[in-house]
Amino acid sequence: MQDQLTVRLPRELSQSLAAAARRARRKRSEIVRLALEAYLGESPPRPGRAYDRVRHLIGAFDSGISDLAERHSEYILESIKESIKRGR
Repeated sequence: MQDQLTVRLPRELSQSLAAAARRARRKRSEIVRLALEAYLGESPPRPGRAYDRVRHLIGAFDSGISDLAERHSEYILESIKESIKRGR
């Protein structure tokens, strides 16, 4: 890192930042850098495999379905059948 910046945040914004960092399992400073890059339109290309770019998301979400990995095909088919019944 070349430069360091100190920023004072309102309490609510600081709490939102902390919550976002926990959800993403990243440091607050990384979330701020990503937000600034997005805002300024200067997002650098991300090197590496697709897996490396989403690795932090693996296991980050809970579907509430304990056997989803084993029976995912059944759940998908069930969902499709229900959609057809409802006319979607």
